[in-house]
Amino acid sequence: MELWQFLVIFTVGVVAGVINTLAGGGSLITLPVLIFLGLPATVANGTNRLAITVQSTLAVAGFKRKGVSNFKLSLLMSLPALIGAIIGAQLAVDVSDILFKRILAVVMILVLVLILWNPIRMRQGIAQYDGGMTCLSKSRRTASMLIFFFIGVYGGFIQAGIGFLIIAVLTTISGLNLVETNSHKVFIVGVNAFFALIVFIFNSKICWPIGLALAAGNGLGGWIGSHLAVTKGERFIKLILAVCVVGMVIKLLI
Repeated sequence: MELWQFLVIFTVGVVAGVINTLAGGGSLITLPVLIFLGLPATVANGTNRLAITVQSTLAVAGFKRKGVSNFKLSLLMSLPALIGAIIGAQLAVDVSDILFKRILAVVMILVLVLILWNPIRMRQGIAQYDGGMTCLSKSRRTASMLIFFFIGVYGGFIQAGIGFLIIAVLTTISGLNLVETNSHKVFIVGVNAFFALIVFIFNSKICWPIGLALAAGNGLGGWIGSHLAVTKGERFIKLILAVCVVGMVIKLLI
């Protein structure tokens, strides 16, 4: 690959990292780019996990620096997700490239509908964090952990749009505010991506040069995103995501 291609990957990574940290759906940009660059779908899927892992690590660090963290609760919700991630990732490496593309096309359409429809209207901006520890009831904690297992399977298999699913759980069942939601979300996504990454590495489904360039961009985007108080340009982001998804779906189904 030429230098300009790595610069494009890095730039795409920055944009995706910001989107993933503030909301979700950044993989709807990175996956199309990786596949258009010629990577097999399963390799693109695995390579993307390297970037997500780095991005989430820096995003968690950014939230921690601002005093927004509750690692005990984040880890508790991550445990069922990481088990699901291993199962989902193994399914992803075993599926044929053609079938994975078909599944990815359907998933991307569904996630695009979720993005545009947005049934879970998030409050504009980020509420002030009081630094206290949120205590969940036993029933809510049990329900959340069960749901996070299935979210983990989905995340391990395909990753794209997992942020929206986590937001849905944390803002409804768990009843957390938007600051807590995002801080927990990036932690859970990071754990999910890391354990899925291990499975992809053992199955030789990583393109390291591209993955490292994308990871650098995603990491910077994750750090920037964690420090942004208000999501800006929502309509523009939706437009870019819609164009990328439509183009990708056409590419996958042809």
